[in-house]
Amino acid sequence: MTKTSSFSPIHVIGGGLAGSEAAWQIAESGVPVILHEMRGVRGTDAHKTDGLAELVCSNSFRSDDATSNAVGVLHAEMRLAGSLIMRSADANQVPAGGALAVDREGFSAAVTAALESHPLITITREEVTGLPPEEWDQAIIATGPLTAPSLAEAIQARTGADSLAFFDAIAPIIHTHSIDMDICWYQSRYDKVGPGGTGKDYINCPMDEAQYNAFIDALIAGDTTGFKEWEGTPYFDGCLPIEVMAERGRETLRHGPMKPMGLTNAHNPTVKPYAVVQLRQDNALGTLYNMVGFQTKLKYGAQAEIFRLIPGLENAEFARLGGLHRNTYINSPTLLDPSLALKGRPGLRFAGQITGCEGYVESASIGLLAGRFASAERRGETPSLPPETTAFGALLNHITGGHIVSDDEPGKRSFQPMNVNFGLFPPLEPGAVTRPEGVKRFRGKDKALAKKQATAARALEDCARWLGR
Repeated sequence: MTKTSSFSPIHVIGGGLAGSEAAWQIAESGVPVILHEMRGVRGTDAHKTDGLAELVCSNSFRSDDATSNAVGVLHAEMRLAGSLIMRSADANQVPAGGALAVDREGFSAAVTAALESHPLITITREEVTGLPPEEWDQAIIATGPLTAPSLAEAIQARTGADSLAFFDAIAPIIHTHSIDMDICWYQSRYDKVGPGGTGKDYINCPMDEAQYNAFIDALIAGDTTGFKEWEGTPYFDGCLPIEVMAERGRETLRHGPMKPMGLTNAHNPTVKPYAVVQLRQDNALGTLYNMVGFQTKLKYGAQAEIFRLIPGLENAEFARLGGLHRNTYINSPTLLDPSLALKGRPGLRFAGQITGCEGYVESASIGLLAGRFASAERRGETPSLPPETTAFGALLNHITGGHIVSDDEPGKRSFQPMNVNFGLFPPLEPGAVTRPEGVKRFRGKDKALAKKQATAARALEDCARWLGR
């Protein structure tokens, strides 16, 4: 049935995950949307297609465990709120242990089709080069990590604040048939079974100590891409290039993305690998696998040479080598009000990674909230903020809340991009976690897990109440 609306449209700039989700939430509330996307007119250094919600980095939405993982809680809250991003991810999932990973092409196609077919959404392929005009009294800027320079300059001129930037690094993707399975084996860490998974959802490449040290030496000596003057920015610790991690200490990778814990070499079960490189399925057909945690700024020639030092990847064929793209974000705690609106210009909101959140689902969730807030105002209502006890509220509070500024460095802000985590949630009420009956010693990992479970349960209950479920 065709929907009609008497409301004026809300403009959404940017057709990534945040912009797509914002447009969907607005339209589903009965308010028309004009979604402006520059790809199709102007490309970016990282995108390969014109599809909406294209994933340019990993194909993983990370943990789908809503009982004791903050990301999984955010997944669950988005599903409760009717998220298009989560609906499309669920429909296009590929096996990934305890994570929710997607076929990136199928996912983008699903989001694009849903938005194109919605009667209250108009998609306009054009570059918005400046701030929305005043007649766009309700607008959302969701241009993400690759905001066009002209728009970024307009934002900076309007806010009078410096934007910070860091590098998102793209991990290589390998053709499955070129992986030597006489050396590698299938196994999820601790044999964990996740959505659509079997407990054998990763390909594992083992290293002994000598191989690991040779690999680290090669990483450190590898030829990397040079930085332009305008790119002199700090890295975000959650997405460090692998060679930068290697430079920080010889054991850093072995205790990070190459940790061997929870894995047993199927070809040699009695010998514990010194380090393990994991590969995760990247498409529904299983013909492509990406190198988990292997974001890099190595030059292409160096990548192919160094990564073929990994046992099992000696003859690897790369469908895509790693690369870099710049990410720009604003000082949201200073510039935005609790409903994500720019202070001094009511009705103009920001959403997604440009606000200083990090990660696919975090970006989409902020788009979801911005869309709900904007549509509420268009309908003459006061936006309803999610409780801080929810994943929505915890992340929103991080973005728009106060942050301590160092007395030793006047003017330096502490605000940095952040993935959702339980550290952002308010503490539990006293007595919320009690010692189970019959357990004499309740501390350490058991107590920490119980706290996470209680925090997750509280979040989902409060989110359902907020949504009127």
